[in-house]
Amino acid sequence: MTTAEILAAFPALRVLVVGDVCLDRWCTYDPALADPSRETGIARTAVVATEVTPGAAGTIANNLAALGAGRIDVLGMVGDDGFGYELRRALAARGISPDLLVNAPGIPTFTYTKLLNAATGEEDLPRVDFVYTRPLPEAVEREIVSRLDDARYDVILVSDQAETAQGGVVTNAVRDAVERIAAAQRETVVWVDSRLRAELFRNVVLKPNQQEAEAACRRLLGRIDYSGWRRAADLRALIVTHGAEGALVVDDAGERWSKSRHIEKPVDICGAGDSFSAGGALAFRVTRDALQSADFGNRVASVTVMKKGTGTASPAELC
Repeated sequence: MTTAEILAAFPALRVLVVGDVCLDRWCTYDPALADPSRETGIARTAVVATEVTPGAAGTIANNLAALGAGRIDVLGMVGDDGFGYELRRALAARGISPDLLVNAPGIPTFTYTKLLNAATGEEDLPRVDFVYTRPLPEAVEREIVSRLDDARYDVILVSDQAETAQGGVVTNAVRDAVERIAAAQRETVVWVDSRLRAELFRNVVLKPNQQEAEAACRRLLGRIDYSGWRRAADLRALIVTHGAEGALVVDDAGERWSKSRHIEKPVDICGAGDSFSAGGALAFRVTRDALQSADFGNRVASVTVMKKGTGTASPAELC
């Protein structure tokens, strides 16, 4: 199928993004205003402007919206706080429904605060993150699983972003629900991106990057054997991204390469994997072909890496 034919099918698709949705706060500070505190003597970071965007699983949702997916819902946990309010507004402003987000009073909304120097435009101070490191409350977990069990979508994308042993939305119970859906609803494309637990998923389309894939394969099999991993986990496809080199596709046809466009000087690779997932998952639902979906995902990522921050790609930029 051509790029135009694939894009033309997106407005009819219903998509659910499940996982660790966060708020990205892009705070511009003025170093000329770094006056020391009267109480501590420590120089302040004087923020003069703030922009907020959905991040982590929200970055995938942003890309789905930009690509023209028909309906986009986000399922995850959000705190009963100001950051949670901002996150819901940021999603809604992009045509993404926040209605499935589960309120978790007393838990901070997963938030990244990025500090940009007003003089240079560069992010040159340590990021300030608001993270939750304890187990997901049972009531929140039950509600997420219940909403997931009721899910009826063309595409479900799972974003398992948490890098702590506990605290992420994709718990064992949530992962079991994902596996049930993937096994029972074969028309639904269940696409998973997991940073630290990729080897635990079954029946899905799995997209780790090279580093994540090698580590997961060693944990599962004691060696790097992608075809063996796919068989052991009964994966519909395993798609291992290799940055500028493209992606290795492992499916019923064997192992094949999807080459990416050569980009001489990418502007910002942050979020490239999320944009690949958004484009690749939608394309997989349309084409039912892992290699074509990887080709399309690479095409989307080649556009987003030329933008500052976690950029998106529009249909006009892809054609």
